[in-house]
Amino acid sequence: MENCDLLIHAQWIVPVVPHDKAFRECSLIINDGKISAITPTTEARKRFFSDTIIELDEHIVMPGLINAHGHAAMSLFRGFANDLPLSTWLNEHIWPAEGQHISAKFVRDGSQLAIAEMIRSGTTCFSDMYFFPEETCVVAHNAGIRCDISFPILDFPSAWAKNPDEYINKGLALRDSYSTHELINVNFGPHAPYTVSDDVFERIAVLAPELQATIQVHLHETSDEIVEALEKTGKRPLQRLFELNVLTPTTQCVHMTALDDRDIELLKESGAHVIHCPESNLKLASGFCPAHQLLEAGINVALGTDGCASNNNLDMFGEMHTAALLGKAVAKNAAALSAAQVLEMATINGAKALGIDAITGSLEVGKAADIIAVKLDPIDQLPMYDPISQLVYTHNGQRISHSWVNGKALMSERVLCTLNEKEIITNTQTWQETIRS
Repeated sequence: MENCDLLIHAQWIVPVVPHDKAFRECSLIINDGKISAITPTTEARKRFFSDTIIELDEHIVMPGLINAHGHAAMSLFRGFANDLPLSTWLNEHIWPAEGQHISAKFVRDGSQLAIAEMIRSGTTCFSDMYFFPEETCVVAHNAGIRCDISFPILDFPSAWAKNPDEYINKGLALRDSYSTHELINVNFGPHAPYTVSDDVFERIAVLAPELQATIQVHLHETSDEIVEALEKTGKRPLQRLFELNVLTPTTQCVHMTALDDRDIELLKESGAHVIHCPESNLKLASGFCPAHQLLEAGINVALGTDGCASNNNLDMFGEMHTAALLGKAVAKNAAALSAAQVLEMATINGAKALGIDAITGSLEVGKAADIIAVKLDPIDQLPMYDPISQLVYTHNGQRISHSWVNGKALMSERVLCTLNEKEIITNTQTWQETIRS
């Protein structure tokens, strides 16, 4: 028998690639952090042996979810300012609170809380844009989770940097320090067209391709943003960034709720990706991203939760459920955004947007063993006609039993393996009292 590092026997495997396929009673063979084989369990039991064998005969095993946009440390602002429009929420509540509380420790503790929640709800890779990104990197490294960190860039000062030059210089130094890290990538995160000036965008447009770096930017988040941009510049934000050479196949456009036909043409022409954050956009009444129309146009669309201050959770299964239902309503077409398409948005499409689809996003031989297991509840999950439909249309975030990144266990039987849950709870409760006071 062939020895392997990890052997997982599952009732169902949903690999995402190939499209809309589910395999019953199959096994994953893991070596050196990568998938070396996917084979029927009857054959695997005869052919392979491991010191670590996981029996998941009541589970669906699938790729870990990719949360393609968020602000991890803002988990400490969960429920802080609710039921407010974006401009009021941001200008009168969030930015003042950040001005008072943001520090390296805030980001470190908030990132620990967020990463714990993401692991427990099935995320194995996340993208983040926030202050003190070096703290998020340290927490992610210790947790063993995969991540893409977009260091923030703004025209105005914050607790982390005083001007665009300092934001960029500190961010590039951080990028250099993680240049050989297997799980952590550091890239550009200009906040938004209304907080970053043309000369800064032009500098990013030169640096990013030179460094083969990605760019993530909040864009077309509300119709008000478009109106204000037209009044100020005479151009829609997407047109402005296109002319500044910011839109490329390595650009991630977050939100995109206010689009016309020309905007969609620019996205297609540039090859830029869209990160759809349905629950955050719904809560802030920001608008509806036409995800089905974008996919039909050949534009890659991934999913993100945004931060907990505007969503209240980081559960990507909930995001999939909302995206599927909202997409049908917006398209006025019950066939729009099928379960298989939405699952791709939360996995392989997210990997494509982050530029790591050769590494993760699906269960394929040679790819990293970024894997989660969903335990099938005997009441809520029966009868089982279609595993993929079941994953998208029933809430599964609390049913994740196991999680691995690069073949390393991050959670086993709902117990976190790399993070101290008691310490996270204590730190969070301390921050709650500080912010409340």
